[in-house]
Amino acid sequence: MSEVLITGSSRGIGKACAICLAKNGFDIVLHCSKNIERLNPIKEEILKLGVNARTLSFDVSNREECEKILLDDIEKNGVYYGIILNAGIAKDNPFPSMENCEWDDVINVNLNGFYNVLKPLIMPLIQKREGRIVVMSSISGQTGNRGQVNYSASKAGLIGATKALSREVAKRNITVNCIAPGVIESDMTEELPPEIVKSIPMKRMGKTDEVASLANYLLSKEASYITGQVIGVNGGLYI
Repeated sequence: MSEVLITGSSRGIGKACAICLAKNGFDIVLHCSKNIERLNPIKEEILKLGVNARTLSFDVSNREECEKILLDDIEKNGVYYGIILNAGIAKDNPFPSMENCEWDDVINVNLNGFYNVLKPLIMPLIQKREGRIVVMSSISGQTGNRGQVNYSASKAGLIGATKALSREVAKRNITVNCIAPGVIESDMTEELPPEIVKSIPMKRMGKTDEVASLANYLLSKEASYITGQVIGVNGGLYI
């Protein structure tokens, strides 16, 4: 059975992706940055679906830690079929008030995490001559958003990185695509003002399952000719 690593899969979109993919027959490698025990309930839920699951814990902003843990894991268990780069943070602040750490932390997790996770895995994928990479960007990376210069920069960077990498690995039967969610129900959007939702043409937030179903499709055999794309899940928000 094909195995998929999902970073940041303890909650929200990452958790929804893990459950959705497991229901569709994928074995799952769950990830969180710390407190690996919090992945156990999700792991148990996945195992009940009749597929395999295991857990990893590492800081995606720590290059050496990523390399060691990921290389150890694929040496023991084989190369992943799919990778969903979902781990990310937001530290919003108007740019004039933004602290250095708010800029650095968001860039290090969201953008440098792309490099830190994929760099040790890309040659094994190339040698395998098959793979699916899905990168979670954001509508903020397409349009920009007030108070999110750091977040928008990191998510826009992911779009550029996705497009470039997709060209490099396409001949090895590896696809690389971006999903750009809009306003999705999660703990990150709990306190959004009502006018934000009113600005969405569908007049509601998206659901994590609606993002996960797209990730599932992009990992399927039916999506083998789709690469280098940025697909919005945004209820019609204009970009």
